[in-house]
Amino acid sequence: MSTGAYAAAYEQSIADPNAFWGAAASAVEWSTPPTQVLDDSNPPFYRWFRGGHLNTCFNALDRHVRDGRGDQAALIYDSPVTGTAQTFTYAELLERVARFAGALAGLGVEKGDRVVIYMPMVPEAVVAMLACARLGAIHSVVFGGFAPAELAARIEDARPKVVVSASCGIEPSRVVEYKPMLDGALDRSSHKPEAVVVLQRPQARAAVGERDTAWEEMTWEEVDADAEPADCVDVEATDPLYVLYTSGTTGRPKGIVRDNGGHAVALRWSMENVYDIGPGDVWFTASDVGWVVGHSYIVYAPLLTGATTVLYEGKPVGTPDASAFWRVISQYRCTAMFTAPTAYRAIKREDSAGELMRQYDLSSLRCVFLAGERLDPDTYAWATDVLGVPVVDNWWQTETGWPIAANLRGLEPMPLKPGSPSVPVPGYDVQILDESAQPVPPGTEGAIALRLPLPPGTLPTLWQDDERYVASYLSVYEGYYLTGDGGMVDEDGYVYVMGRTDDVLNVAGHRLSTGSIEAALAGHPAVAECAVIGVADDFKGQVPRGLVVLKGGIDPQVDGERIRAELVQRVRDEVGAVASLKQVDVVGALPKTRSGKILRKTMREMADGKTPSVPGTIEDASVLETLGPVLRPPNPL
Repeated sequence: MSTGAYAAAYEQSIADPNAFWGAAASAVEWSTPPTQVLDDSNPPFYRWFRGGHLNTCFNALDRHVRDGRGDQAALIYDSPVTGTAQTFTYAELLERVARFAGALAGLGVEKGDRVVIYMPMVPEAVVAMLACARLGAIHSVVFGGFAPAELAARIEDARPKVVVSASCGIEPSRVVEYKPMLDGALDRSSHKPEAVVVLQRPQARAAVGERDTAWEEMTWEEVDADAEPADCVDVEATDPLYVLYTSGTTGRPKGIVRDNGGHAVALRWSMENVYDIGPGDVWFTASDVGWVVGHSYIVYAPLLTGATTVLYEGKPVGTPDASAFWRVISQYRCTAMFTAPTAYRAIKREDSAGELMRQYDLSSLRCVFLAGERLDPDTYAWATDVLGVPVVDNWWQTETGWPIAANLRGLEPMPLKPGSPSVPVPGYDVQILDESAQPVPPGTEGAIALRLPLPPGTLPTLWQDDERYVASYLSVYEGYYLTGDGGMVDEDGYVYVMGRTDDVLNVAGHRLSTGSIEAALAGHPAVAECAVIGVADDFKGQVPRGLVVLKGGIDPQVDGERIRAELVQRVRDEVGAVASLKQVDVVGALPKTRSGKILRKTMREMADGKTPSVPGTIEDASVLETLGPVLRPPNPL
């Protein structure tokens, strides 16, 4: 463990959070400074910066224009799927946001009202989010293309005054019409908004205002054209900025609440201390505004910092090929990029030698950050080798909003260890607990828990459901937030996240993480991507089963049997015979959510002969259909 800047910051953040976060709050501009940094009077409901007033949009836009950054690029929109690109300066983005905030105000949106945003990766999605923040309204972004049932559940829970949408989203191979899905969701929901605003895209224009409905329908252009720019509305630090619903839920979704004050302070601190990004740097996050990474690190953190953020409407491969990211980095001179490991695995599969990368000048790139799925050592080694810059894992959740564990490149860069997102970030008291809530020794796997209070920027509760917040996260270990992930901390204080606790296998009484077996499989030179699931076994309770996707150019018909045998032996050599891995299937693709998470639970249910729970966020449902004959047990005669 470091004895320098990191150690001092971390120790102070845990021992004296009032001093640590009080100092961090000075980077945010307050209309009324907080009277209290940490309000711990009502545990487990801790609140940050009580008494403070601010406006998040003012901190993201107005203050930079006032302080001389008006002509700097704030937002670069790059859309290979439409063949367009556009740059907005801070002054231009402020003008657009203020005007659309005025349009929303003209529709009756006021402080505390909710606005559901159902849009693709277009500048107007960012404008709508910041316009809500400007008014003190609470936005709830729903991933564009979500099916009507999931969208309806979120509308039902958030009860928005206005819904902002677009006529369509654009995939590499198809146009996805949003308006019919939105109409279907509104028909299902008992809550009806007062207005629906639709951005018309030329790839598929929507019929707007033609239905006989209880709500007014109009186009973005109609409401925006005559709007008077709106000023910033002061809100309390503890007022909600947004509600983001966790994906893949069954029944009523969980609305993660993010407050204004703690969010602004935490993200502003993280940008410079975790990611080493300052004012004027160009930052490229390849995610979607519908996910928490998009909220935090496409929209809010870079703009709060005065950096330039890239909004990319495309894929890592297929728009047009596996060089897409490298073009963006080269074209806009990006300082750093942030995406999911699954994106790099897709690139590795298509261009394992990195030949396409050599077309571009990547000299501006200082660092690559990956999060969202465990960064397996093989992908880490490949990316480090082909890029020649640090490839840094960081681990966090929708609930936390910013990293729990990371290698703090701005505060104190530390040695990188394959398979680890490095050390706990200041503010997070990370503990590894056994089943009786006792801390385990270094190197021992257990449940990863965070001792309360959580730092600023994390969820203070669930939307209008304190009881569910406690039951879902705080009830297993008193005084702790349960992450739902299993892992360990080594002798140097480095955190290893081995997978969701429901992905821990119990093989004849031995607890094994899927992560350790996956690491062994991923290390084989023929494997592009892999997943391990635990399937029911009459004798051992559970046994692991591997599914691997091979790199391009390898014929599974010719080499599949040899590779499968080698993989079984690798796991035996690296994990041990106790793993009992005997079955490895070569498959064409793994089922994932649109944010890149592999659907291990769904595959496990299929393998156990159960009806699988398929989240609405699935990227390509046909992958599950293809896997069905592979995974499902044969019908008994």
